[in-house]
Amino acid sequence: MARRPLDGCWFAVQTTDEIDDAPVRVELLGVGYVIWRDADGAVVATPDRCSHREAPLSLGVVEAGCLRCPYHGWRFGAAGRCVEIPSSGEGATIPPSAHLEPLSVDERYGLVWMCPGEPTQRIPHLEVEDDDAFTRLNTGMQVWNCSTTRMIDNMLDVAHFPFTHAGTFGREQEQVVPHYTLTQLDDTFHGYEYSVVVDNEGEATAMSGGGDDVIGIDMSTGFALPFSVRSTMLYDNGIEQTLFMTAAPIDEARSAYTFVLWRNDDVSTTGREIVDFELQVAEEDRAMLERLTGELPLDHGTLVDAQSDKASLEWRRRYRALFTGGEP
Repeated sequence: MARRPLDGCWFAVQTTDEIDDAPVRVELLGVGYVIWRDADGAVVATPDRCSHREAPLSLGVVEAGCLRCPYHGWRFGAAGRCVEIPSSGEGATIPPSAHLEPLSVDERYGLVWMCPGEPTQRIPHLEVEDDDAFTRLNTGMQVWNCSTTRMIDNMLDVAHFPFTHAGTFGREQEQVVPHYTLTQLDDTFHGYEYSVVVDNEGEATAMSGGGDDVIGIDMSTGFALPFSVRSTMLYDNGIEQTLFMTAAPIDEARSAYTFVLWRNDDVSTTGREIVDFELQVAEEDRAMLERLTGELPLDHGTLVDAQSDKASLEWRRRYRALFTGGEP
């Protein structure tokens, strides 16, 4: 297969707790892959096709860390190496072409990351993962029926809060987005810092820890190529939250999506409420995005942009550079 512009990028394709004692099929950029754990517990990812007769290996079983093909029983172990061809008998020579081609994989933030080709990008670095003051909360992997490019545009956008999120935290009277300046937030994320006023009633109080019915939050939002966005939130009472959202293109019309939360308060009793509230917020975005068809137009001037769209404009510019070989 010819190298594609996104082949050197890392994508979160599954949560780590879903890779257990059975093979898992994932789809990325129109190609099917199979993931399993070898005898040492390391994640293995290969194309979802047996080297013998191209049977889908994801329909097989994992035995002592080896994936057995459901068609003729060939077994594949660490790094996708073929370790048994039952029909050839014990001790038979295994041809080199029988081995599967492994992909680069990593586990970080409770997610399984995969790179289709030779990595040219980094997995986004989140310093909060190493801060003992914060607790991580993971969510499951979802499939959204929309383009990944539209998802990133939405994640970087604050102007839709009062309207799309009217059912959770949006405030209709807070419609004007102050002018902001884009900056390099850290060594990974590029974006902007801002403050918002949000409703703090009902289920929203799980996020803030209580307080007034209307509260202010100091925030930052930034992106990492190709499809990850991080938002930080600082409440007046000292509660901090980092929200990391990442998506992977299954194809032009479907995307795998998940988000990860880090909190510096005690989430032993409120963690489920916090995750459920963020899932409600995500469903409001999903309901809108799944009504939009096709990829987000990327060329400058194709869409009408407002001053509040500066982050999306910069992401689009840098994303286009992946395809043209220009400077990000």
